[in-house]
Amino acid sequence: MCRNIKTLRPPYAGTVTEDDMRAAALQYVRKVSGFRAPAAHNQAAFDEAVERVTAATRELLDALVVKGAHGN
Repeated sequence: MCRNIKTLRPPYAGTVTEDDMRAAALQYVRKVSGFRAPAAHNQAAFDEAVERVTAATRELLDALVVKGAHGN
């Protein structure tokens, strides 16, 4: 649970996949919740949080403008 979440934006990352974003979201939710694997009664809330953080990550990466990257 103590692994660092890797940077997903250029120039640190080339192609970022949905799996990359979900893995980062999962690490974040695990760290914040303190659970590596939640109990059954918390599973739905945990899974929903991972999906929402994944979506927020996708939106953030889509909106970022990195100067000097890809002709910017």
